[in-house]
Amino acid sequence: MVDNRYATALVIACVLSILATVYLSVAIGTQHWYQYSSPAVRGEANVSELRSLYEEFMDGEFDEKTYSDTLFRLNGTVGLWWRCVFVSANAVWYKEPDAKMVLDCRSFTLPQQFTPKYREPGNHNSGENMLRTYLWRCQFLLPLVSLGLVLLAGLTGFCACLCRSLTPTLGIGVLHLLAGLCTLATVCCYLAGMDLLHKVSMLPDKVDGSLGWSLYLALISSPLHMMAAALLVWVARSHNQNYYQMTAYRVA
Repeated sequence: MVDNRYATALVIACVLSILATVYLSVAIGTQHWYQYSSPAVRGEANVSELRSLYEEFMDGEFDEKTYSDTLFRLNGTVGLWWRCVFVSANAVWYKEPDAKMVLDCRSFTLPQQFTPKYREPGNHNSGENMLRTYLWRCQFLLPLVSLGLVLLAGLTGFCACLCRSLTPTLGIGVLHLLAGLCTLATVCCYLAGMDLLHKVSMLPDKVDGSLGWSLYLALISSPLHMMAAALLVWVARSHNQNYYQMTAYRVA
């Protein structure tokens, strides 16, 4: 028979774990981790330049400098698996003062995720920047590891429920703690990678960058996983202490 305190703690831990997993899944699948705000386009020459950047962004070969410049100039947003720009829905670019804007996105393919980052973006002769390369790879691998750990914890918990045992609770708590740490590391790697990118690719004048809501979702999911881990560890330790006390009492 499970004590009511333990049952309540387990229910709260499950709710926290589900919320954290949903938040992290949404964050991984959306592109609003970092967003740029660009000034309005003026002049036919600027319109032609942006049209060329957009066409290269959508149909050209994958190149970090090309897509970064396009994101800077076209109010772009970038996530773990997506890069998007805001463009006019009309064929004639920016001719109407209140033109309807739509979001056009391209995904990062798996080979592109493993593409090396160079000291000078776009210049393959400048040498690979190992720090930026591995920060980029960690930022998309770590959240997948986090989801995998939570899935493993869920399967373990389901089996424990079938066996009516609290024995695996400590292990489930540790898995949630590791998942929270992986998510936190994802956010840190992403922020460090963006900071290094902006040091080697300076933002144009009057272009501002800001954190998006997808990153905040990932940031929120990390402490939720850790709180679930703390509750699970507390249940495991308290239950073990009570079990040993009852065993000692019966022996005495």
